[in-house]
Amino acid sequence: MIMSEDRQSHLVHLIIDGIWKDDLVDYTDDDRALRVAQQGMNKFIQEAQAIDVAARNKVASLKRNVVEGSPEWDVLYNKYYEEEMQRRGNS
Repeated sequence: MIMSEDRQSHLVHLIIDGIWKDDLVDYTDDDRALRVAQQGMNKFIQEAQAIDVAARNKVASLKRNVVEGSPEWDVLYNKYYEEEMQRRGNS
C-alpha cells in the first residue's frame, strides 16, 4: 500500500477528529496525539507492505509459473496474504 504523506496526514487528522468528537479519548496535547496516530499509521502501512511482499514471494516461488493478474494468481495471492496476516497475528 503506497500512500503519500499528505494522504496519511489527512487520514490521521480524520481519525483524531473522529475520536475527539465521539469523546472516546481526552488528550491535552494535540501535537502529541497527532504524532502518536501518525506513528501508528506508519506501522500499519509498513506491516501491510511486508505482508504484501511475503504473499507475492510465495506466489512467485511456486514451481508452476502463475501470471500476475490472472484469476489463479489472485486466488493464491489472497490465500497467502490471509495466511501471512494470521501468522503475524493480524487476522
